[in-house]
Amino acid sequence: MSDTSFVRREMLDAQAPPPSQVGIIGWIRENLFSGWFNSILTLSSIYVVYWILASVLPWVLQSSWTATSLNECREQIAAAYGEGTSGACWAVIRERYLQLIYGFYPSELYWRPNLAFILMIFALAPVLYPNVPRKMLWFSGLYPFIAGWLLWGGTIWTPIAIVAGFAVGYGLFRVLIDRFGSLAAVIAAVLGTVLWWLLLAGPVAATLASTIPIGLTPVESRQFGGFMLSIIIGVTGIGASLPLGIVLALGRQSDLMILKSLSVGFIEFIRGVPLITLLFVASTLLNIFMPPGTNFDIILRVVIMVTLFASAYIAEVVRGGLAALPRGQYEAADALGLDYWKSMRLIILPQALKISIPGIVSTFIGLFKDTTLVSIIGLLDPIGFSNAIRANAEWQGIVWELYAFIALMFFIFCFFMSRYSMSLERRLQTGHN
Repeated sequence: MSDTSFVRREMLDAQAPPPSQVGIIGWIRENLFSGWFNSILTLSSIYVVYWILASVLPWVLQSSWTATSLNECREQIAAAYGEGTSGACWAVIRERYLQLIYGFYPSELYWRPNLAFILMIFALAPVLYPNVPRKMLWFSGLYPFIAGWLLWGGTIWTPIAIVAGFAVGYGLFRVLIDRFGSLAAVIAAVLGTVLWWLLLAGPVAATLASTIPIGLTPVESRQFGGFMLSIIIGVTGIGASLPLGIVLALGRQSDLMILKSLSVGFIEFIRGVPLITLLFVASTLLNIFMPPGTNFDIILRVVIMVTLFASAYIAEVVRGGLAALPRGQYEAADALGLDYWKSMRLIILPQALKISIPGIVSTFIGLFKDTTLVSIIGLLDPIGFSNAIRANAEWQGIVWELYAFIALMFFIFCFFMSRYSMSLERRLQTGHN
């Protein structure tokens, strides 16, 4: 008698999935050849990649690393790979890479920018990674003054006097906040700090330097150049523009008419002017408004303009994050009895900054790449040095090798910034589930 029951009487063993649906074959089938249109795109892309590699790789590999001029480089390539062979002359990188990195910085003092770069990594670690002890944040705050002293040299009392200005401002804030309120205390603290820097920091540093002479060999700003200059401008601009941009965003959202008008006017003016115009102002016009005899360092002027330019864009990105928050978050902060600053610090800004991470990092990447514009005002960044190298009779006519090296270095920095942004978004779970 045949069994016609509809109830399973025995369990079947699990079967392995078809080989075409799993592993590398399954991934290729699903992502590259899932249909006739995707198959055509995949084959076309493979052909384009093959054509590019077939054109570029011989030029990259059939090269010379030991020549001392462009003509000698071409002779070596022709002797090694045959007449008419086109190859890269990487010898220019081997011969001039120190200038591309350090500019005209004295070679016997290379340890100073190297040490400043290593210390920068330690200073950024507690800011970028939560597993690093928070106690290291004090070093992050002091690092800009340590790095400035290492790079420019001079007496150690100058950065100490600058740091003392912040101590003066903080002391005024603590003394006045209970008597006159937070706004008056902040204004007094800012004015006290600025007056200390303008009137007292220089004489105090000079007096201490004459009494206890401790310092490093001074290096003039005109000796800075190459990637070192790009990193100085880029990192300083990034580090200073973020807090300034947050303050501007909060000012634009403020109910105080004067504060809001100043913030809106600053943001719209800066965003309406090209960066190269601001750099020309920094290099030529800014000294006109300074007192006679004032020596305002050109790199400092450029850093200030780059910071102001980036802060306006950061302010708009942060404002977008603030506008994206539901109104209920503000009402919840009010319901908890938090004042304005506590609600912003504990509830509003953390969420707004999470939302704004992609835009902030994109602005930072653009800022770092825009540091090459300083070559137009006479500073020898990597692009400026490449022009100087090509003007040399020995390397006149060489182009792609220098630009390829510069592009690779910028790609490395920008790639790591982009990857960090993605990891930060995953860690903070910025996206909506």
